[in-house]
Amino acid sequence: MPELAVPDPGYEERLGVPLRWWVQGVMLLATFWLAFVVAIPGVVPWLITGLLGLVLVVGLASIGSARVGVDGGSLHAGRAQIGLEHLGTAEPLDVAATSLAMGAGADARAFLVMRPYLKRAVRVPITDPADPTPYWLVGSRHPDALAAAINRRSGAPLSG
Repeated sequence: MPELAVPDPGYEERLGVPLRWWVQGVMLLATFWLAFVVAIPGVVPWLITGLLGLVLVVGLASIGSARVGVDGGSLHAGRAQIGLEHLGTAEPLDVAATSLAMGAGADARAFLVMRPYLKRAVRVPITDPADPTPYWLVGSRHPDALAAAINRRSGAPLSG
């Protein structure tokens, strides 16, 4: 009996801000509202607070809108993408290695898609000699799964 080919699902992740950021933002907004309502009479405090709320929502949604994915023969990170044929073996980094890669061990030419609330990342070397970027450092909540998807799709040996 012939085996049915199961399509590789790839990988997709949205780097949304954590819930605690939204809660803290709402608490800050409530603090501003209280200060304004005591100091300014009428409807003005509500208008100012509404405007600040809009700024909060747009800001947090913008920060958390980045997506990371592997599909269709390419790695997508934020607004950038690169063909998997130009990638070496992806390496999931632990917290300490990610911190080092973001600090003392960083290369200024590297392409980064990181968020301050993500403690782990995947380092993907670029093998294209025409590309001056030595590697991509991509933050992820699931770096092992992201690295496995990159390596599975690119044909690179699995790290491990």
